[in-house]
Amino acid sequence: METITQREFRNNSAAVMTAVEAGQSFVITRNGVEVAEVRPVSRRRRLTTAELIERHKRLPKIDYAEMRAEADEFFGENRLGDSDPWERK
Repeated sequence: METITQREFRNNSAAVMTAVEAGQSFVITRNGVEVAEVRPVSRRRRLTTAELIERHKRLPKIDYAEMRAEADEFFGENRLGDSDPWERK
């Protein structure tokens, strides 16, 4: 990582930005003190269609009937009971 002064950055900003686009990073100093770091933004690579399909194939299979039965067993058929929670008393 190259260190440059604020003045160098101001006077050569186009060249610095071109270097950053090419992958180079800079530390900018003011009065000898590091104040900023300029580096390329890391870009996330998008998945290809084939990669997405392959990942989908590796997902666990879900038995929705079994999942519903487990939810009904855990929560019960009537979780709220007979009382109306909105009824004024």
